[in-house]
Amino acid sequence: MNPTRRNILLSMAAACAASILSPWPAMAQADYPTRPVRVIVPYAAGGGTDFFARLVFAEIGKDLGQQFVIENKAGAGTNIGAESAARAEPDGYTLLLGDSSTFATNRTLYRNLSFDPYKDFSPISLSGRFALVLLVNTDKLKVNSVKELVEAARKAPGSINYGTPGLGSPFHLATELLSQQAGIKMTHVPYRGAAPAVQDLVAGNISMMFIDFATARSQLSGPIKAIAVASPGPFPGLPGVPPVAADYPGFEAWAWQGIVAPAGTPPQIVAKLNEAYRRAVGKPEIREKLAAAGIDVLQSSPEEMAAYMRAEGDKWEQVIKTAGIKFE
Repeated sequence: MNPTRRNILLSMAAACAASILSPWPAMAQADYPTRPVRVIVPYAAGGGTDFFARLVFAEIGKDLGQQFVIENKAGAGTNIGAESAARAEPDGYTLLLGDSSTFATNRTLYRNLSFDPYKDFSPISLSGRFALVLLVNTDKLKVNSVKELVEAARKAPGSINYGTPGLGSPFHLATELLSQQAGIKMTHVPYRGAAPAVQDLVAGNISMMFIDFATARSQLSGPIKAIAVASPGPFPGLPGVPPVAADYPGFEAWAWQGIVAPAGTPPQIVAKLNEAYRRAVGKPEIREKLAAAGIDVLQSSPEEMAAYMRAEGDKWEQVIKTAGIKFE
């Protein structure tokens, strides 16, 4: 047999064998998706993350020609939904819309976390972030700036109480970061969700709290005042309200979210989902609806999301350990 012909036949045989052995041949990846895709949201229906998922993945589904079905799996600070996604087949038919708790802080907060956010997921893209606003009930706490707040806390350590939607939430950690940078002591009052915490702030049962902008802007009346934002610079939604960083350079805190697949998902599928996501949030009507909900849309490469997850994990690990916050 001609050597050249023999080499060609051997190469063809090897390629056929590889395609048989590979669970995800190139053709299958190019055709993806060929059936509905499950998107796990680790929160109950009706919140900001759920709203984002239903709006954006409906658009992605139209683009890719398949339905993206939202599945709400709430509980354990997003861990129930995240574990379900981490254990799913890495075939592109299970995705997770997680957040800063899922990907950055729970690894430090929980002693026996059942998944590793760095090893068990294939990042697709950062998707959005929620600006945090520092609200004060000025009838309860007569301050109009971060500087005045810190002065009051230093005069009477522990006397200022602040609410959060829960232990270890981004709002709790933002307040701990401020306390640590300013060298002050305040008393934490955790609630089971944002609504009861806000109600107690309005009633004067707590003095202050960090909360997301979408919630904060609906409370700005009477004694409730926004004295600072947690973004590194002024926030367009609240003109005239300074950042905490004006007094404490480097201060920055967001509630953010991102899209991942189980680790081992073929890179061609990850790339296709990233491109479809970018097209969806690039549409003006989609961006307008997200902005109206207080969501700052983010886009990133998978590599950028992976780097951001680790940077945020390292940052908040120090805050959590210094504060001594821990779950079982």
